[in-house]
Amino acid sequence: MANARTVLVTGGARGIAQSFLEAGHSVMLADLQAGAGGGSGDEAWAYDLASGSEMAETVEALAPLGAVRATPVDVTDSASCERAVAATLDAFGRLDVLVNNAGVVDSGAIEEFDAARWDKIFDVNVKGVFLMTRAALASLKQSDDAAIVNTASIAGKRGAPQLAAYCGSKFAVVGITQSFALELAPHGIRVNALCPGMVGTAMWFDHLMANQSPDVFAERMRELIPLGRPQTAADMGAAAVYLAAAPNVTGIALNVAGGFEMR
Repeated sequence: MANARTVLVTGGARGIAQSFLEAGHSVMLADLQAGAGGGSGDEAWAYDLASGSEMAETVEALAPLGAVRATPVDVTDSASCERAVAATLDAFGRLDVLVNNAGVVDSGAIEEFDAARWDKIFDVNVKGVFLMTRAALASLKQSDDAAIVNTASIAGKRGAPQLAAYCGSKFAVVGITQSFALELAPHGIRVNALCPGMVGTAMWFDHLMANQSPDVFAERMRELIPLGRPQTAADMGAAAVYLAAAPNVTGIALNVAGGFEMR
């Protein structure tokens, strides 16, 4: 394991944060808090955004594992991204790893999918990666062990009906990851994508699985996934820590899907 580093994780990903803390790193959690306003807003989503109290509870729960803080961010707003980086530098004095984990999903038949919903998906999932990376880049260039991990999806490797916007945005993340990896390699910054499979998050339970129970979800995953279980937040955390630490790995899109997706 490399020396302890400072990691900025967007999307308030507790599992990813926990894995980095357990690996000895400092973590800044950044998320768009419900009711906080901002460019992307918190309306019209079929699953819950984090609240300020939930973020505080997450920090409190993770604190025994190491140095962890939280800051609000709207990844669709350039100034907000810059403030999140500044908060990280103020708290820890450095930034070595950026995890672009913020993302949203929406689904529907293409003839019923309006342009505003389409734009919202791409604003968060694609533009957010660009704006957050641009804001962090000067600090990452100062690190002697810098890495970027972008959360894509297995939906970025094959399309699915009624998920054109989401799949398209995640295909874009994979392409952006490859481009960033080539562009930033001369600076020693490694850039990789993490492609989760079926993870039991609010995004799945409240939207994609149409309010099915965790038990029904788990049974369905046992049928679909070769390794026989859904993926977990801990699975994503372990993969993110690996991608951030692997010294000669850049430009890949790593499936964490139990064998469901192998491309």
